[in-house]
Amino acid sequence: MGWAWGHATDPDDQLDIDATRRVLGRTARMLLPYRRGALGAVGLIVLWTAMLLAGPLLVRRGIDEGIAKGDSGQLNVSIGLYVVVAIVSYLCFRNAIVLLARVGEGFLRDMRTRVFDSLLRQSMAFYDREKAGVLVSRMTSDVDSLQELVQFGLIMFTSAALLLIGSFVILMVLSWQLMLLCAVAVPFVALASVKFQRDSNKAYLAVREEIGDTLSTLQEGISGVRVVQAFAREEVEARRFSDANFSLYRTHMASVRIQCWYLPIVEFAGAATTALALGVGGWMVREGRLSLGTVVAFILLLSTLFEPVQQLSQLFNMVQSATASLHKLYGLIDEPLEIADPVDGVDMPTGEPIVLDSVSFGYAGGDPVLRDVDLEIAPGERVAFVGPTGAGKSTMAKLIARFYDPTVGSVRVGDVDLRDIGLRSLRDHVVVVPQEGYLFSGTIADNIRVARPEASDAEVRDAIDRIGVLDRFEQLPEGLATEVRERGSRLSAGEKQLVSLARAALADPSVLILDEATSSVDPGTEAAVETAMETLMRDRTVIAIAHRLSTSERCDRVAVVSDGRLVELGSHDELVAAGGHYFALYDAWVVGLGHDS
Repeated sequence: MGWAWGHATDPDDQLDIDATRRVLGRTARMLLPYRRGALGAVGLIVLWTAMLLAGPLLVRRGIDEGIAKGDSGQLNVSIGLYVVVAIVSYLCFRNAIVLLARVGEGFLRDMRTRVFDSLLRQSMAFYDREKAGVLVSRMTSDVDSLQELVQFGLIMFTSAALLLIGSFVILMVLSWQLMLLCAVAVPFVALASVKFQRDSNKAYLAVREEIGDTLSTLQEGISGVRVVQAFAREEVEARRFSDANFSLYRTHMASVRIQCWYLPIVEFAGAATTALALGVGGWMVREGRLSLGTVVAFILLLSTLFEPVQQLSQLFNMVQSATASLHKLYGLIDEPLEIADPVDGVDMPTGEPIVLDSVSFGYAGGDPVLRDVDLEIAPGERVAFVGPTGAGKSTMAKLIARFYDPTVGSVRVGDVDLRDIGLRSLRDHVVVVPQEGYLFSGTIADNIRVARPEASDAEVRDAIDRIGVLDRFEQLPEGLATEVRERGSRLSAGEKQLVSLARAALADPSVLILDEATSSVDPGTEAAVETAMETLMRDRTVIAIAHRLSTSERCDRVAVVSDGRLVELGSHDELVAAGGHYFALYDAWVVGLGHDS
């Protein structure tokens, strides 16, 4: 039978036996802190399995020693023992589930924490190449796929293995002739299991990939809903998601088809051997070779022989799915940090110039977007980076903030390379205020305190007051305790930017990078943002990415970037007088405002 997979999976994700063994071995090491609970659960499962095997033997005793001989006393004893076995079985299974749930949830908690911690430490280059929806998929569907394995996999494996071995031994003791007769089904089940193992590995990897792609499409559609509605693209985006969703459906159905031919084989083998045992066993009872109780016990135990085979096949399904997920989660945890904190990082020097020395840079191994840039920014100087869109001015600022490292050359503070400065010290001294202020769920005070979590309420109020907007926020019904809601939706664009500026004021950096912090603010708060920015820039080294050239007029020097190169450097007046690139930009900007140049 053929089927469509949706798309081919990455060859690196095809887990062979060695890779699977490494993943499961690493998982076992992560579970070591929970070994006491796991061992306790295994002990309870062993006892529970023994009770399951004892049940058919007690039925045999009740039939042969009680019913067949007309001895009600022996029958009552067998019934009483069976009740005791059932109660012990219930208590063992219940407590084993509780213990393993504690182990499993603890493991999942640790896994989520490790993956999220790794994601937070990754560089901007990592997020340039990774889809947000795929990363969300790793933290949701991939982690969730482990839940069955860590909670029920151990129960299933231990009980199935013990039932398989115990049933086989007891069945051989009860009647080795019947057991050998029923063993004819084993080769067929074994061959089917080998094929199932080969096919299901590919299927589950494909499912994991499709889930990530579908979530990525979903995330893009929700995040860009304003654009979707503004351009009436609802039907287009719905079709796009429908295509991704249908691809996921096809991939899921491919994995279902694998189970559809395999699981019935195991079921049929169990049913056929049961019928065989019933027929031959009945004949042996009639011939006096076996007791009726023995045949009944044999048939009951025969179901516990083939049921573990099916459980182990289902466990293999579970292991394949979980191992594929673990493989990807460990990949995120092990992802090398491109912007690594130096082992012996030094503190960032103060009162020293920022130097870009023959800097070239390209994103993700692509063509350079900056070429041979040399620039020195004096302490306390304000420098505006201007140029057409895509020229490389934002990239220069990102290199100074060490969101990226240069491909060639170096960025230094005095004589110290940024790569030698501890990241904590660098982040304390260099703060970026982005074009659009990003707020987290919580209060205004919580969002300002992002800069310094340990800051007191008084320090937060002082930071807001220093940039002159304390009264504005205190006039809100709940003051600084106002909930901003998701992504700050309760505040206007200008108010969100004021929170970002207050955040920077609380951090009190020596270097401030402004990515045209007024470009997306509303007219009602633009004046307040401008005043707050001017206050914040005092006595600091300021790098302003200027889209509005009114910003460059207020800076000491202007660095003009074009096609990845620093083509002009000087004061606003000097560059206007020179009549070069900056003059052309400035003249076009002034004409656009409706003024004479």
